[in-house]
Amino acid sequence: MGGADVIIETIGRCGAITLNRPAALNSLDLAMVRAIAGALDLFETDAAVRCVLIRGAGERAFCAGADIRALYQLGKAGRRDAQLDFFRAEYRLNRRIKRYAKPIVALAEGIVMGGGAGLSVHAAHCVAGEALDFAMPEAGIGFFPDVGATFFLPRLPGRFGAYLALTGARIGCGDALALGLASAHVPSSRHAALTQRLIDGEDAAVAIGEEARPAPASALIDRRPFIDRCFDAPTVAEIAAKIEAEDGAFARETRAALAAKSPTSLAIALRQVQIGAGLSIDEALRIEFRIASRILKGSDYYEGVRAAIIDKDRRPRWRPADFDAVSQADIDSYFQPLADELTFAAVAVAQ
Repeated sequence: MGGADVIIETIGRCGAITLNRPAALNSLDLAMVRAIAGALDLFETDAAVRCVLIRGAGERAFCAGADIRALYQLGKAGRRDAQLDFFRAEYRLNRRIKRYAKPIVALAEGIVMGGGAGLSVHAAHCVAGEALDFAMPEAGIGFFPDVGATFFLPRLPGRFGAYLALTGARIGCGDALALGLASAHVPSSRHAALTQRLIDGEDAAVAIGEEARPAPASALIDRRPFIDRCFDAPTVAEIAAKIEAEDGAFARETRAALAAKSPTSLAIALRQVQIGAGLSIDEALRIEFRIASRILKGSDYYEGVRAAIIDKDRRPRWRPADFDAVSQADIDSYFQPLADELTFAAVAVAQ
């Protein structure tokens, strides 16, 4: 059942949700978000279903995030309410996954970015395959790390949350496991066996434990002294200055990554990780909806998508263009309450 872009099945004791847009890297639109939410409603009340499996069709991606082009076109057409309908539904789904009453197993293989992180990181079991390619690259298109990133990035070790939010760095399986973004490594060759165990009704944690293999080495974890030293600063400009004072290829890569991003988005992302450790998932998502509702009124998102997706010239013209030109008052305004705040329905919580 479900639409062509989401396949929803009850197979044995497992509720299976398959994202089925492989040509679009399984990117999400509103209909898909609603279909996934509906499947979770169905599986929650089905006594035969012991756990839920979320996976992506094809070999390239679990989910590359939201359908950016579609959201851009809605904004350009003045359909802001339709844009916000998507984010409202997506953020409610992220919270639903986080608080779901039955174990959710996300098979995070291939590209997992943006909205894909929202479907996997919040799951009870985020199972990383060896080809995992994880990132939160939103600042590069003039947006910000959302889908609950305000909650999960500040909870990473040291300053890794700020590093991932500001640079949009792509990390692999070993890195995700070392940072706690994934909970286990099950090689892709064992995914069918794991799926069958879940279908047979085995306890999800036990099945994953028996199929899991040692995590690959993390290259990023060795960079922690640099990351903790450079990303421990109150402003983006100060972080950039610290990185500028460092030598080596990694410092150069990090400088280049910051230079390519929207200064406004970077300042928003830094504020998110500064305040997020003290927020609940509900509070974090509510703040993200505030930010999204305001950033979609501005120019950087549309300019970033134009440069990356539409014209593909990779030369966005950010406004303002410099870190120092971003005012604290402007950033504060993104976080202020809305007249129409994001609300949540009561849900059962896993015991």
